[in-house]
Amino acid sequence: MPNEAVEQETDRSVWLVKQVYAMAGLCLIVGLAIGYLFRGSQSPVLPAPSESSSQPAAIPNAMGGRMPTIEQMKQMADKKAAPLLEKLKSDRYNSDLLIEVGKIYNSTHQFKEAAGYYDKALQVTPNNVAIHTEMASCLYYSGDVDGAISQLQQSLRYDPKDANSLFNLGMVKWQGKKDGKGALAAWQLLLKSNPQLSADRKATVEKLMADIQMGNKN
Repeated sequence: MPNEAVEQETDRSVWLVKQVYAMAGLCLIVGLAIGYLFRGSQSPVLPAPSESSSQPAAIPNAMGGRMPTIEQMKQMADKKAAPLLEKLKSDRYNSDLLIEVGKIYNSTHQFKEAAGYYDKALQVTPNNVAIHTEMASCLYYSGDVDGAISQLQQSLRYDPKDANSLFNLGMVKWQGKKDGKGALAAWQLLLKSNPQLSADRKATVEKLMADIQMGNKN
């Protein structure tokens, strides 16, 4: 049946995207874990910004096929975003729609496109702390470390205690600017201003701080 074939192909595409991220997490464990203390059980592990991180080759899977390339994932993102983009033509200042489009491109590693839509959303709702943090991640992975720091600083102007912003600010300063002191300052403020952190999240931050301090001694 034609409809069944289309559904099967769609399911296969979704499965491939999930698999490429799973494999990327295993292969790029040495990359920068820029993520969120309050999103899921563990932050995603992604590569530090570089040309190779934005244009990876297709990865062969165990079944003999090939995982989608970045270009193929962009095509999937464009297709998924198309209905939302159509709505935006008549509702261009709808921040919710802009954020949803940004999330689609962010999830498929189209970081520059995602940052563009997040930026438009923030022009409508500049106090959206979570989107400042999302945009910072996109800018970082696009190679704009200073832009990422600027977004996180803006986020902290609206919420000086935001755990995700402080966590990521430390990661970007440490990995992107090689500023261990700046990272320690961000994480010390994180722990001080968020006493409600669970034991495992607190341990994660303390482990990162210990790694920096150990490196400074060597």
